[in-house]
Amino acid sequence: MMDIRHIYQLYGGMNLMYYVNQNVKNLKRVFDQNSRKEYLRLDLNENPGGISQEFIDKVLADVSPQFLAEYPETLEFSEKLADYLNTDKEHICLVNGSAEGIRYVIEAFTEPGGTIVGVTPTYAMFEVYSEMYGRNYIPVTYTSEMKMSTERIISKLDKDVQLLILVNPNNPVGNTYTEEEFQEIFAKARELEITILVDEAYHYFYPNTFIQYAINNRHVLVTRTFSKLFSMAGARLGYVVGCPEEIELVQKLCTPHNVNAFAELFAQKIIETPGMIDELIEKHNSGREYLKKNLSDLGYEYEGDAGNFIFIKPKTDADVLVENMKQEGILIKSYDGIGKFGKCLRVTTGEKKYMKMFLKTLLKLDVI
Repeated sequence: MMDIRHIYQLYGGMNLMYYVNQNVKNLKRVFDQNSRKEYLRLDLNENPGGISQEFIDKVLADVSPQFLAEYPETLEFSEKLADYLNTDKEHICLVNGSAEGIRYVIEAFTEPGGTIVGVTPTYAMFEVYSEMYGRNYIPVTYTSEMKMSTERIISKLDKDVQLLILVNPNNPVGNTYTEEEFQEIFAKARELEITILVDEAYHYFYPNTFIQYAINNRHVLVTRTFSKLFSMAGARLGYVVGCPEEIELVQKLCTPHNVNAFAELFAQKIIETPGMIDELIEKHNSGREYLKKNLSDLGYEYEGDAGNFIFIKPKTDADVLVENMKQEGILIKSYDGIGKFGKCLRVTTGEKKYMKMFLKTLLKLDVI
């Protein structure tokens, strides 16, 4: 038997190396999301108020040792969710947060070297997954007035594009699409046989949804999450909606038992509780309007048509303000190159009491 030295000599002294996926190696990722429990978290669009402890205790009362010991089943919740959405369970694929669904859509409906078009700035994982799987991501940038026209999007679509990603409302800019605008984009995508993914993570904060397009048309998919309004970011639950043929492809990519039983249990109780969703929406909207009014009264410029977040142009340096806010127990984010605002703040909106805390601290720190 030849030893490694003989093999090395046989192959002319070539260097033997372990394989590493260069797409993954070259990814630029940020994992700075720990040690945050003691803060008012207005940086990741989580619901700062959350659902009540009373509701949590009531839900957990149904948890038994058997519930914890068994692998989760999805049929019952899928049927409940389908009824809530006025569709059939064959149109739904449950996923471990909508980010997982987005990943599977990119895998299923694009090929290595294929082209994906999406607006920017937006949710970072669209571009991360594109790089991870060796896709070519073409960004559509906003105007200096932070507007996005259908013409800008359609101008990037051609026969080489395999997937168009839209976010409605878009994070972080907060822009939305009207029915007429989506119809125009949809028609062009259909002409060029381009699959459309609409991420509706923030759809509860904006009444217009395009889910019926996903239910009634091939190659249109919608992703949604229970993380935002439903205050379940810690449970990781989302879903993909589309025609059964597309949903079957997405489901083939899912790992067995990818959705945990606690997430299903909480989500089912929320959608079954009369008036709970409307109450969560009202609490948020009241706080958001309070923040916007006070920002206007104080002379601040801000942007954000919809969503549970808002861009604010501070009077002082945004990065310094983020660090000083953290010292005061509040987490927010800064963004650079945002149209006429340049460097600015993105702040999660929520119940009035949390917006009061943010405003009080902003006035204390943002002083020229």
